[in-house]
Amino acid sequence: MAEQTTLILLKPDCVSKNLCGEVLKRFEGAGFQIRGLKMLQLDDAVLAEHYSHIASKPFFPDVAAFMKQTPVVAVALKGENVIDTVRTLLGPTDSSKADKGTIRGDFGGDMMVNVAHASDSPEAAAAELKRFFKDGEVFSF
Repeated sequence: MAEQTTLILLKPDCVSKNLCGEVLKRFEGAGFQIRGLKMLQLDDAVLAEHYSHIASKPFFPDVAAFMKQTPVVAVALKGENVIDTVRTLLGPTDSSKADKGTIRGDFGGDMMVNVAHASDSPEAAAAELKRFFKDGEVFSF
């Protein structure tokens, strides 16, 4: 197991339901450390880049509209095996299939309204952290 840093985006449903503190509490309770945190309003260019794997799909405009409903909270989270463990804590992407006790099972709605995005690999985490955090905004101490 390796020490890693991953990106979490707390989505508009998380922000609008005032769940950011609860979700962060669960991550910190699992032993992970916040190394960067900021709120930002996503625009079309960032969304097209971040969701490039689905940008040509007919449902992408719905995803983009959802992700622009409110600002999101970007989190750089560090810890041992953080990428896989965070995804386990979240539960499956489709919240309707997530077990109670997982973040999505407790607070999510469906495939899109699912509380948070989390990087799925070290390579994705590296690219996504650079997309949402400038140099000097992710701290190591």
